Amino acid sequence: MDKFIITGGIQLKGETYASGAKNSVLALLPACILNSSKSIISNVSKVSDVYTMLKLLEHLGCSFNFQNNIVEIDTSSINNQFAPYELVKKMRASIYVLGPLVARFGYAKVSLPGGCAWGPRPVNLHLEAMTKLGAEIEIEEGYIIAKAKKLIGTKINFDISSVGATGNALMAAVLAKGTTIITNAALEPEIQQLAEFLNLMGAKIDGIGTTTLTIEGVDALNSAEISVIPDRIESATLLTAAAITRGKISLKNVIPNHLNACLTKFEDAGLKLTIEKNKIILDAENIDEIKPVNVTTAPYPGFPTDMQAQWISLMCLANGTSTVTDSIYFDRFKHVPELNRLGANIEVKENSAIVKGPTKLKGAKVMSTDLRASASLVLAGLAASGKTEVLRVYHLDRGYESIEKKLESLGAKIERVDSPEY
Repeated sequence: MDKFIITGGIQLKGETYASGAKNSVLALLPACILNSSKSIISNVSKVSDVYTMLKLLEHLGCSFNFQNNIVEIDTSSINNQFAPYELVKKMRASIYVLGPLVARFGYAKVSLPGGCAWGPRPVNLHLEAMTKLGAEIEIEEGYIIAKAKKLIGTKINFDISSVGATGNALMAAVLAKGTTIITNAALEPEIQQLAEFLNLMGAKIDGIGTTTLTIEGVDALNSAEISVIPDRIESATLLTAAAITRGKISLKNVIPNHLNACLTKFEDAGLKLTIEKNKIILDAENIDEIKPVNVTTAPYPGFPTDMQAQWISLMCLANGTSTVTDSIYFDRFKHVPELNRLGANIEVKENSAIVKGPTKLKGAKVMSTDLRASASLVLAGLAASGKTEVLRVYHLDRGYESIEKKLESLGAKIERVDSPEY
């Protein structure tokens, strides 16, 4: 396994860019199952989660070519509706194949999903949506078995906003007979892009960008091409790297509106922002102090749970006490003990982290536990004095494309080395 060795205390300066949104690609690829032809998806990040999804689709019988961040995928040769545990356990987004397989083939056998080693991963909302659409669902030996001669349009109301369940229901409904109305649908940009992609294939979806989606089922879908939106979580992480090192970076290939909740918090912390059409400049070089800012995560357009860990790292340097509350996942705080090893002063109470700053972070050996926790430790290492070793960075590789190279281009001293320890 690889680890990062970071020599901290260096201001980051320069220009870099955001890669394509990992969470968008992981929905767009399974959506291709719904047609029986070739589709093209560009601006695809070369991250391990994408390769995992491609392996799963290949197991189902798809063929693909992935070069220059472009995936050409042919779903005409699907001959298998079985998604085995060995592939699905690596990533919870694998459950996205459930809706498309049932919609197109009337059958799916999908392992219960895996992913990061934290928090509950309920699939009940997915299964309830499939049942509402007319599928018969059974759970046998860790597998979801779904059967339906033909899905039927229905009304689906989600008790809580769920990105995954909204995406799965949306993909299943486009080939259902009649009209489906989804209420309390997720608003995330990745769901909006999925709906737009499905419409490009010939689906009939109204209400994109709202909490109510109306889908008129069609008999078949066609091939389509789409370019993946920029990754808003990677974007916010890179901007946080500039802030935590008191640097100044220009971030290209972004959609600022997707980052409004984070940008507001950056400004509240006293950081200087220049926002252009597809570029954000964050300047922390000459600010007197980083101000403490409380954050509570919420579904989009609220502050993303996927930025909670990174924000805690930044607040370690803020002049005062801040509280970071995660209202999405109550136990997503495994990064806190590792940050405390670097000298942070953080206490977790229920689903909140109380961060007392400013603290002088000092390099140490720390352990990654999940994707965003890894990012928080890298950020803290960039700000810490001395050397920080971040172990198990394979978590980071799930969602960030060569982040060490982007950070190096901004002046960071960060090295990826093989770590026989873990």
